[in-house]
Amino acid sequence: MALTKNVGPMDKNIRLAAAGVLILAGLMVSSVTMKIVLTVAGLIVLATAVLGVCLAYIPLNINTNKDN
Repeated sequence: MALTKNVGPMDKNIRLAAAGVLILAGLMVSSVTMKIVLTVAGLIVLATAVLGVCLAYIPLNINTNKDN
């Protein structure tokens, strides 16, 4: 089953910036637990930006991609 892209261009740019901040913060903190949490959160946000699909948007019926 192919998922419909629901992340638009502006949403994608915001997610890319947020992912960069989260991953960078993950690299800079000293706590191992926070390092893992921030890095994983950053990678999830990065994946949603790259793939163009946000699974949280599906049940909420949100679509910022106006190409659909």
